[in-house]
Amino acid sequence: MFHIFPEIPDFSNNTFLITGGAGFIGSHVCDFLVDAKAKKIVVFDNISTGSLHNIQHHLDKNTIEFINGDITDYDDCLKTTINVDIVIHLAALGSVPRSVANPLATHEANSTGFLNVLWAAHQNKVSKFIYASSSSVYGDNCLSPKVEGNEGFPLSPYALTKQNNEANAKLFSSLYTLQTIGLRFFNIFGPRQNSNGPYAAFLPLVISCAKNKNELKINGDGLQSRDFTYVANAVYAIKCAIIANKGISGVAFNVGCGKSSSLLEVIHLVEKISGTTITKSHQPERSGDIKNSLADLASSSLLLGYKPIYSIEDGLSITFKE
Repeated sequence: MFHIFPEIPDFSNNTFLITGGAGFIGSHVCDFLVDAKAKKIVVFDNISTGSLHNIQHHLDKNTIEFINGDITDYDDCLKTTINVDIVIHLAALGSVPRSVANPLATHEANSTGFLNVLWAAHQNKVSKFIYASSSSVYGDNCLSPKVEGNEGFPLSPYALTKQNNEANAKLFSSLYTLQTIGLRFFNIFGPRQNSNGPYAAFLPLVISCAKNKNELKINGDGLQSRDFTYVANAVYAIKCAIIANKGISGVAFNVGCGKSSSLLEVIHLVEKISGTTITKSHQPERSGDIKNSLADLASSSLLLGYKPIYSIEDGLSITFKE
């Protein structure tokens, strides 16, 4: 385990489906649900960006079922949601640059795939649908911190899919009385996050460069800021959504740390933790990227009971030791 939670609930009466459950965030959710003694955990993943290695330590448990399937296949979604109480939908094609390079693939996975799982959940009478949204829904809104209700025009196909997902979830909540809760994740990082490939996130790249003494390429001047959020905080937010009362539905909440750090500040933190100096070079800014991001947590704290339990410093220390 990479994190300790203030309290572990008992979910022994609940069957969960985690789409993308072999992925970065999904595998940590799987760890948590095992600790919470979930009655059954169905991990649904096509292993395109995830890895069985992330959940290998659970596959011998009789409460875990792994299904190799694709959310873009509605029949797969319909089969995997049978007898499920709560869906935690995390499967998606991440990365803003990837969506700019291939908007069709992003739309198919993130929009069509989302609707497939959502409709299948309704058809099989799932009681609650929790899903990953993104801070990217704030788009060109320059206000800081980012507050729910102040969304802007999307700056990438990825952001547009997340806005569409929130609209569909809200519609299903009112039209079909399916309880839906969205979680707008702000730059989640932590163990098991992939640092390889052209669409790797920034923080795992920084850590990889510190460990392997490689050059770090920074898009822009490095002064752009993000609310970097350790993965345990995301899992804790999912826990809060699981136990949220039925009156909370059709809404999406910010999930961040409530602290914004520039890319250069984060590089310095990793250098301090690792005891190394990272060689840096600068490249042009990427299209679709936002300049600054900071989560307002008032709504998620008041209505979900969410609060960050790990700081960026704690999260970086744990991640570096992976």
